[in-house]
Amino acid sequence: MERAELIRLVRATGCAEECGGVVFLCDPKWSVAERAQVAALKAEIEKQNSKTADGWLCVPTGGSSGGLRFARHDERTIAAAVKGFGEHFGLTCVNAVGVLPLHHVSGLMAWLRCALTGGEHVAWDWKQLEAGERPTISGGDWVISLVPTQLHRLLASRLAVAWLREFAIIFVGGGPVWPELAAAAAQAQLRVSLSYGMTETAAMIAALRPADFLAGARSCGTALPHATVSVDVAGAVRVAGESVFRGYWPEHRTMREFVTDDLGRIDERGHLHVLGRRDGVIVTGGKKISPAEVEAALRESGEFSDVAVLGVPDAEWGEVVVACYPAGARAPDLTRAVAALAGHLRPKRFVAVAEWPRNAQGKLNRAALRTSL
Repeated sequence: MERAELIRLVRATGCAEECGGVVFLCDPKWSVAERAQVAALKAEIEKQNSKTADGWLCVPTGGSSGGLRFARHDERTIAAAVKGFGEHFGLTCVNAVGVLPLHHVSGLMAWLRCALTGGEHVAWDWKQLEAGERPTISGGDWVISLVPTQLHRLLASRLAVAWLREFAIIFVGGGPVWPELAAAAAQAQLRVSLSYGMTETAAMIAALRPADFLAGARSCGTALPHATVSVDVAGAVRVAGESVFRGYWPEHRTMREFVTDDLGRIDERGHLHVLGRRDGVIVTGGKKISPAEVEAALRESGEFSDVAVLGVPDAEWGEVVVACYPAGARAPDLTRAVAALAGHLRPKRFVAVAEWPRNAQGKLNRAALRTSL
């Protein structure tokens, strides 16, 4: 990538940090500890005087561990993702309204698809859109990317639904789409594409075409032309292709296959169906949350003798964070318990559980506990 383009990217995101030819995308709402991680990475680059064009774009991801990591991408991974996207949907010029943040891979790729195909990108604040302030779109095919919670809220407004009907494609990803939401979108005749992707694959790697959605399909569709998607004997979803990341900074990987944390199956039409997470990561409102991270913070508060954090299906958020603790113990001080947790990590509910389902080895049966809630 040319230096001028690199600077343009930094300025466009408004929340990136450049060091030695490497760009780290950052969430302006990160904590002091998370910002310190970025500072440490920058210091290491400066120490090594690293000037590399390989892995120039580092996109943040929580990953399965819950810790901050940066997935390395370059012009090849980005170009492959944009090309495959265009071929899959028959778009040579992409026009998009962007309501997802540019430090998130979905928001970033929405912008890059437009930039690399000569299309128009209209950045729009989600709060404005939710409040009824909508940009005017005209000329050419327009697309928009939403997380399930956003689609759910827009469906409550007749005028918002009419506006959404103007889009050629409404991409919905970043979390599970519950049946009632899909049915409501289809009834409204919205051209929805249920999609599947992640930071490590430069966003979309499989997607359902809108015509199939309106015909009743509810899968994540087929793999985009630049990629392959398979499911191994353990049920794990595996993706391969040129858009697969180059490793978590500072490591460098040459493999073009990535084993995800998702379980899935592929039907007779070659459509991917995602069945859940292998690692129990909770996806709420498009954000990944590690139950272990929340549990550790709650235990350290000293308010619980034991605690288990689960993701429970929710009509608005896809999943919500629920913390369970043993009944009969003293009532915990919940304000003190969550003081060390960022807002999106705080449980929406606390449930006192009388009988904890455990196996002979004393290991908690999380599936049974979730069923009992």
